[in-house]
Amino acid sequence: MEGTRLLRIGRLLQKEIGDIFLQETRAMQGVLISVSAVRVSADLSVAKVYLSIFPSDKANDLLESIRTNVKSIRFDLGQRVRTQLRKIPELVFYLDDSLDYIENIDNLLKK
Repeated sequence: MEGTRLLRIGRLLQKEIGDIFLQETRAMQGVLISVSAVRVSADLSVAKVYLSIFPSDKANDLLESIRTNVKSIRFDLGQRVRTQLRKIPELVFYLDDSLDYIENIDNLLKK
């Protein structure tokens, strides 16, 4: 039961954070930030957000920018989900490089 609740909250946060990043990156041409996964702790105090950033060469710079603006992102998230969640978790952002790993494996197999 508790696992299902955490999964639902994780999906809600993933959708809303993805919408926030979609609105923020519209002004930046050629940059795409997608939320690949959100893992919420059992007490809802921390949400680990895994981001996939395209193009990969700008990923570290964008991730640092996101980490410095985490308070404003959390505030925007709170405005969106305030009717569904009582407590907005702290957001911790990580880079999800699984797509780069898959691309590297595909390139190695083609050789």
